[in-house]
Amino acid sequence: MQYDDARVVQAVLAVLYLTAEKDGPSVRAWKNIDFTAMERLHELGLIEDPRNKWKSVVFTDEGAKAAEAAAASLLTTPASASSPASV
Repeated sequence: MQYDDARVVQAVLAVLYLTAEKDGPSVRAWKNIDFTAMERLHELGLIEDPRNKWKSVVFTDEGAKAAEAAAASLLTTPASASSPASV
């Protein structure tokens, strides 16, 4: 699967915006994923419980399939969306 760089940049900006806050004249965002969003993914059965000491999360089988489909749908050019995934 070939990712469309412009779409990836837009998606990352959108995810960063989830934690954005006004800080004087600047707008700041955390460099990690919003915990409320992570909890929701866990509630939906897409990831294992994110409340642990690790800096990573584990996808469930359903979550890995949904993540791959979302990446293909949102982040690729139309011609490459049907190509096999390469992670």
